[in-house]
Amino acid sequence: MAKDFLLEIGTEEIPAKFSPGAMTQLEEQVRKRLAELRLTYKDLKVYATPRRLALLVKELAETQEDLSMEVKGPAVKAAYDASGAPTKAAQGFARGQGVSVENLFVQEINGVPYVFARKSEVGLETEALLPQLAIDLINSLHFPKPMRWGELDFRFARPIRWMVALYGSDVIPFEFVGLKSGRSSRGHRTLATEEVLISQPADYLEALRQAFVIIDPEERKADILAQLKVLAEKVGGEVPADEELLGEVIHLVEYPTALLGGVASQYMHLPEAVITTPMREHQRYFPVRSKEGKLLPFFITVRNGSDFALDTVKAGNEKVLKARLEDAAFYYREDQKISLADLVPKLGKIVYHEKLGTVEERVERLRGLSRFMAKQQGFDAAQQEEIDRTAYLAKADLVTLMVSDFPELQGIMGADYAKASGEKPEVCQGILEHYQPRFSGDATPASDSGRLVSLADKLDAIVGAFSIGIQPTGSQDPYALRRQAQGIVAILLDSGWELSLTELIRESYSLLEKQGTAPLPMKDILPLLQDFFQQRVRFVLQEQGLRYDTVDAVLALGSDNINRVVKRARVLSEKRVEEAFVLYAQSYTRCYNLTKKEPNLELNPALLVDATEIALAEGISSRRQRFEEMIGAGNYEAAYDLAWELVPQIEALFQAVMIMVEDEGLKRARLALLSQCVKMLGCLGELSVLA
Repeated sequence: MAKDFLLEIGTEEIPAKFSPGAMTQLEEQVRKRLAELRLTYKDLKVYATPRRLALLVKELAETQEDLSMEVKGPAVKAAYDASGAPTKAAQGFARGQGVSVENLFVQEINGVPYVFARKSEVGLETEALLPQLAIDLINSLHFPKPMRWGELDFRFARPIRWMVALYGSDVIPFEFVGLKSGRSSRGHRTLATEEVLISQPADYLEALRQAFVIIDPEERKADILAQLKVLAEKVGGEVPADEELLGEVIHLVEYPTALLGGVASQYMHLPEAVITTPMREHQRYFPVRSKEGKLLPFFITVRNGSDFALDTVKAGNEKVLKARLEDAAFYYREDQKISLADLVPKLGKIVYHEKLGTVEERVERLRGLSRFMAKQQGFDAAQQEEIDRTAYLAKADLVTLMVSDFPELQGIMGADYAKASGEKPEVCQGILEHYQPRFSGDATPASDSGRLVSLADKLDAIVGAFSIGIQPTGSQDPYALRRQAQGIVAILLDSGWELSLTELIRESYSLLEKQGTAPLPMKDILPLLQDFFQQRVRFVLQEQGLRYDTVDAVLALGSDNINRVVKRARVLSEKRVEEAFVLYAQSYTRCYNLTKKEPNLELNPALLVDATEIALAEGISSRRQRFEEMIGAGNYEAAYDLAWELVPQIEALFQAVMIMVEDEGLKRARLALLSQCVKMLGCLGELSVLA
């Protein structure tokens, strides 16, 4: 009879941001291990609170499924000699599979007879397998910053303090990190000081609920959202959706109780971000807004506990926020005593990176790169001046008191102080936007100044890092270079700008080189940077749902101009499902296979003799100028349609003549002709890689 299995790993408080990943790992690992162990079950669920990770498997089978399988061995001719006696190969195979040679049998695969062994294994009792399974699951979990404790070499998110392991009503005994498993869990740290005895897994959720622990994160989420709604409505407001903050709060509490607090009126004149940043980033408070979106003088926080002495807790939270806002108000007054432009020279005292100079030197690189891109895009002198001014002021707020204490406000305060200093609206907006996109899914800058300075900011960071040997490796990317490269791709796609990544990389490198901060030669890092950006483009195309081979075909032509790559990919994706594309791709592939060893032969039309090849050469010549104009304009659909007109002539050529003739001059002329066909038919990508 199947029984439920419970494993609880009790710990000291786990950082909230660790919990979602740990839950995902635990679920993946247990599903994998149960499949490997041939243990069936009805359902499983993973839970987490700040003090525990838990696994509940419903109706886990009492025994493994019996194993019966056929294992392929050597071919019959190697397994038996001429007299039919088993060879050492057959004997070794039988011994390895735990069967006698007499029990081997023969079975054909693709007409070739092989010997096989039939293995069977009776399933073990589940209870005997669970101790090692529990240990394996705990060992399988990894965390961003694990820690050791005591004399142990083992690392975990936080020290493990207890373990519960039950199969039905029976304890699954095992020892780990000096602790023994049992049925004794713990409730809320302050509301339930006595141990919580779990009689069987089915009682687990309710037993903890009685001890003031809501074990299911989804239940805590629903509870918090309901409380936020009720409290916000009391003051005629609402709490805007904030999944990031909500996700963190869910994993900060075991028994959530929300409370409404007030913001002192003397601070409501501050910029909204100055008020909400201490709330959200520092105190994990939810700002309250009116139905129209205006910030109201209230916040909601979620306490890890009951409603006991809630007024005292409310007063304490209000006092903490008031202190933070008093600091912010002071910073705001002091910062505005000097214009933003006058702060720029102070950036020379801030080291950006010991090998890449100061922030002031970096600002000069941003200005140079922004001007370079502005000229390429054809912006007029007035626009170029606004863009240069944006780049000059973009980092000035880093030396303000406000940003020094609240780094999350960089860019936001720069825009506010620029406005107070009388800068143009376009410059203020560019300063505000130049950090965007800050994360995956974030909006890209809407203004030209914001886009260009953001591109310069991100590109300088990437090229600078590569130039001093800092590159992302595997899962390690401490400088967030992948995110910044993804931001560059997103901005270029949203803007439609057809800027050459290679040219931008070279210009960025030259600016570093002029300052003496580029120790690695350009020839060494350029291929690495091109591949790095190509991987980001590949990710974008795959996110758009394009087939992997479509992406491979398009990227084979390069990824220097991101918007051109995406255009090609979309056209190829549409065309390849058309019936006519089959013949088009076949013609391309035949031409490609014959010419791939020498793809750049020069055609001498005078050497062509057959009417079909002469007609094909004339067909290419008559279309070449229009074709190149279409490619130059990025009109790939029209270029494809024009190239398609050559397909009947190519097929006629293959039917009429042999390409690889003995006459070397004629052969090379025909191969050169096919090379030109490849270049036209391959306008959308390297079609030979299509599955």
